[in-house]
Amino acid sequence: MQALLGILFHSLGGASSGSWYMPYNLVKKWRWEIYWIVGGLFSWLIMPYLATALTSPGWQQILSETDTSTISLTYTLGALWGIGGLTYGLGIRYLGMSLGNSVLLGITSLVGSLGLPLLRNVGGLGEVLPAGDSFTDMLSSTSGQIILCGILVLLVGIILCGKAGLMKDKELSDVREGVNSEFKLTTGLIIALVSGVLSAFFSFGIDAGKEMGEAVREIAVSNNFSFVSDGKYLFENNIIFLVILWGGLTTNLIWSLVLIIKNKTGGDFVDAKTPLLKNYLFCALAGTTWFLQFFFYGMGETKIGNGASSWILHMSTIILTANFWGFYRKEWAGVSKKTKATIYWGIGLILLSVIIMGIAKADFVN
Repeated sequence: MQALLGILFHSLGGASSGSWYMPYNLVKKWRWEIYWIVGGLFSWLIMPYLATALTSPGWQQILSETDTSTISLTYTLGALWGIGGLTYGLGIRYLGMSLGNSVLLGITSLVGSLGLPLLRNVGGLGEVLPAGDSFTDMLSSTSGQIILCGILVLLVGIILCGKAGLMKDKELSDVREGVNSEFKLTTGLIIALVSGVLSAFFSFGIDAGKEMGEAVREIAVSNNFSFVSDGKYLFENNIIFLVILWGGLTTNLIWSLVLIIKNKTGGDFVDAKTPLLKNYLFCALAGTTWFLQFFFYGMGETKIGNGASSWILHMSTIILTANFWGFYRKEWAGVSKKTKATIYWGIGLILLSVIIMGIAKADFVN
């Protein structure tokens, strides 16, 4: 039952993440850096603060008493993740919602799920890295072996999605209109690689900040709070997200301000010739929807842990949702049946990887 709840929460988070960019398409006459930072203030500052203040008992005292090194590491990983978030938008711009998310988030899935386990087997790194399973631990357990099988299936799905992108690029080489007007495969794949690797640092940040989440859990359990189950508190991760997203806000705020000064676009914030109210509302909707991905991720993590399975489940459902929007926007219109079949197979294998991850966390396996 806990595994099913975990899959449900991760699916809700993935659906939020796969959909958050859509409201930005409704923002009119604002330059990218303007709507990016307005939405980002909701994503990285306002919503994380509200979620933490409303669900995390004693959060201010916990932050003040947490070791400075823990806060600094969590914040730094968030800042590095923020660079991945910056380049994410460019990857989607050049590859489209469907292919861009499949490749970018596929890379993030692999790095986020296997990065720390592999590093824990390198020399003495296991002693300084956040606690968790090593790659050897995964190989020696039934659930770990099933998770690795799911990762392999995911990798094949990513490769097929990438192949579909190559086929699309060849078939539409002379067609650059509508949603495909900015399609640039090589540039997009390079950006997706950089973004995919750095975006995985969010998962590392969660492990680094576990001390804060455990402090919230202890208070919630000892005071018999609602939403405590099997010794875990459903919202214990919100305080960790707060610190990670401070780092993400720093990176994105600096870059957005650089662009605003360079492009002299600050007037957009108050330009009466633009639909100001609608633009602010759509940016707020995009930013809030974006934050909900990790709000639900935190809930799912309390059910099945922050290992490879949680990260893969989250990323896979994002990929599936983003592909839905990609097809809705007709990003694959005009390609051959063979190309469509290839992307369908890729998406199908990604979905299969989600099912395998669910099996890995089932009670009869553990």
